[in-house]
Amino acid sequence: MRTEGRCMLVHGRSYSCWTLIMLESICYLRLYGKRQLKGRWNVSIKEGAIRRSVFNYIRILQVFNDTHLLACGTYAFQPKCAYIERLTFTLDGVNLEDGRGKCPYDPSTGHTGIVVDGVLYSATLLNFLGTEPVIQRNMGQHSVIKSEYLATWLNGPNFVGSSHILESEGNELGDDDKIYFFFTERALEYDCYSEQVVSRVARVCKGDLGGARTLQRKWTSFLKARLVCSIPELQLHFNLLQAVYTLRTDHWRSTQFYAVFQALWGDVSVSAICQYSIQDVQKVFDGSYKEYHEQAKKWGPYSDSVPSPRPGSCITDFHRRHGMSSSLELPDNTLNFAKTHPLMDDAVQPVHGRPLLVRKGVNFTTIAVQRTEGLRGEPYDAIFIGTGYPYICLELDFTYYKHSIVHTSVSCLHVVDFFFFLFQSFLFAGSPSGLVQVPLADCSKYRSCADCVLARDPYCAWNINISHCVSSNEQYG
Repeated sequence: MRTEGRCMLVHGRSYSCWTLIMLESICYLRLYGKRQLKGRWNVSIKEGAIRRSVFNYIRILQVFNDTHLLACGTYAFQPKCAYIERLTFTLDGVNLEDGRGKCPYDPSTGHTGIVVDGVLYSATLLNFLGTEPVIQRNMGQHSVIKSEYLATWLNGPNFVGSSHILESEGNELGDDDKIYFFFTERALEYDCYSEQVVSRVARVCKGDLGGARTLQRKWTSFLKARLVCSIPELQLHFNLLQAVYTLRTDHWRSTQFYAVFQALWGDVSVSAICQYSIQDVQKVFDGSYKEYHEQAKKWGPYSDSVPSPRPGSCITDFHRRHGMSSSLELPDNTLNFAKTHPLMDDAVQPVHGRPLLVRKGVNFTTIAVQRTEGLRGEPYDAIFIGTGYPYICLELDFTYYKHSIVHTSVSCLHVVDFFFFLFQSFLFAGSPSGLVQVPLADCSKYRSCADCVLARDPYCAWNINISHCVSSNEQYG
């Protein structure tokens, strides 16, 4: 979902019929705000499941520029992309673009995509068989740049999310913006016979143009690191990343990532939420590299000298002072090292070193976070969690303690694949069967002053004039 002015463009990764935009003649689009445009439905219901009569699932729906939206769909296992004029919501069904590398062939395949300054950055599977994962820049003034087809770069990944961080703003080093990708993959660095799946965060530089000889049309700035979410004393490691939400603030240095994980503890499903700061992520990418030691036949930290300029870094003022204004001018020794050392030795640890929240017997599926304030100005991070049941859970995370205050039933949805979006004073929850609008201030459930006050709900306050728990935005005495 994207917000544009007073309207909200709704789309999600679920197969919801209302998220679809046909690449032929029918627009499946809803816009919420001052206006509402209802799309036409082309579905049939059978035995409680939604069936589509046309096998085209929109996997990417993004604001492309001031005049157009970008839509990419599976197009019956032949991915295509098209543009939609925003003013009239007219689809250009003639000039379809090849969607390979932008959109998956199979709608159930993990993928992510984000448009930054008219350029699509995507992570998906490049071929029909699903054997060639790729992180790719697909359009714009520059040529296509993509990841190397090497297991050390990407090894059976399941892409979950992506985020653009404006790290060039006020940067004393003259650094570039970054695009971060979140995914799980089969780890190569552990000495075990069974395959171990781990969670990763990877990043590329927005201005990366590839190398001149080495890494031609490939990322020169691709680095990745493990994303840790665990309870060490219980030997409980949450390796299955499900969703990521980027909480933005007034300055990019305060950006926080909230991530949903799942794990099995014996026969019990366990879910967790971990929080990561952008500065902790940066420290890992500025740290030491990991490599495979041939003699020892195992992975370990790289201990020799690192080429200069530093491999995997963006073009900064340091590079410019040394006559390198783009990645095309990087020396081959730097590029060769970057090609063979994409993995960082250190892992990104969560804030406070452990999960914010752990629940047994429930599967967290998605997340949205809003930073708000209580009546006395105390900061809250309100965390909305989608579960495998028809409920939205709200958890509060603030300075001194964490508190679970509300479970809002949304049983009208068939919650197989939730996604959330916060817009104005509402939470929008989508699933394959529909979309619901849930007010953030759901205060009517608190019937007494004690219930209202002790709930510590930042969206609610007790009005002594009318003896009701009301939204904290309303006047009260």
